[in-house]
Order: sequence, then C-alpha cells, then structure tokens
Amino acid sequence: MQQIKAYLEQIAKISDADWAFFTSKLQRRVIKKKAVFLKLHEIENHISFIESGVVRVYIPKENPEKEITFGFSFKDQFISAYDSFLTQIPSAYELQALTETTILSITYEDLQAVYKHTKIGNLIGRLTAERLFLIKSSREQNLLNLTAEERYIKLFKERPELLKVIPLKYISSYIGVTAQALSRIRRRL
Repeated sequence: MQQIKAYLEQIAKISDADWAFFTSKLQRRVIKKKAVFLKLHEIENHISFIESGVVRVYIPKENPEKEITFGFSFKDQFISAYDSFLTQIPSAYELQALTETTILSITYEDLQAVYKHTKIGNLIGRLTAERLFLIKSSREQNLLNLTAEERYIKLFKERPELLKVIPLKYISSYIGVTAQALSRIRRRL
C-alpha cells in the first residue's frame, strides 16, 4: 500500500480519511506468470496499480504468432482496459501477466464511491487517464515517425529491463515488425 500512496502523493497530499476510505476498497491480487487476467470480450471491472511484475496488453488471434502486442505496464504504474472500464462494454483486447505480478485493484463500483466520497478518487481517475493517453500518444507517434530500428533502440533506452522479462516475439509485435525483422535489427546493432 505504501507504493501506491507514494506514487499518488507525488501529485497531491492525501488526507488520512480519504486514504482510509480508498484503501478499504483496494484488493491485492497476485497474478501467476503468463496468466490472462482480462480476456477478450470481458468487461473490465478494475483499475489496478502494479506493485510488482510486468503486464502485456494485446489483441489475441487464433494463431498466437499473429497476436498484436500494443502495450506493457510495469511496477508503479496503473493498468486497465480503460476504455472497457469507462464504458462498461466488452474489451477488444486482453491483459496478461508476463511475470508473477502483484496488483492492487479497485472495482468500477468502488471507484464510483471513492469519487463520490473523497478528493483522491478524481486524482486517481485523472492520473490513470493521463498515463494511458500519454502511452497511447507516444506509441502512435513512434509508429508514425520512427523506423523499426529506431523504435527498438528507443524502447530499450527507456526500458532496458525488457530484454530480461519480455519474449522477443512480444517486442517485435510491439514495435510493429516480424520476429525475423527484429532478429535482423538486433544483428545490425
């Protein structure tokens, strides 16, 4: 709980009453390595804060080699199929723990109560929305403005730990190339 409090208090001071109400709504969940914890066509009912681990955001396909990975989330970040969470309609993608992952989750219903009864709820909603927007915007700009090699280099300058925990097939999908093209890029570097 201290991790999420430290993260939130970088932005604003949280009153003891708001903190007590908010934390009473959080549920700690441990997701096993490789487990999908939001499946395609399920309605996202949680916003979660990652205490430890790595989560992949992807569009599944019948052929697993054709899956499209379009995001990763790490320790001290929020994770959610946020569009499904906001609209309460089925998700068009899945969330998968790539490592054993510990998250603190709040349900849609409980977050509405936090919004209604505290000041921190709006902060959490805003931080989550801003983070997800910035990730989406950055990814779109990278895909439009950088070569595959530049996207790969940028990814590992920003997140060098990725090589240790994320399979290359997910990385190749994330930067928008085939596994073979990624192999050629890596040989050149």
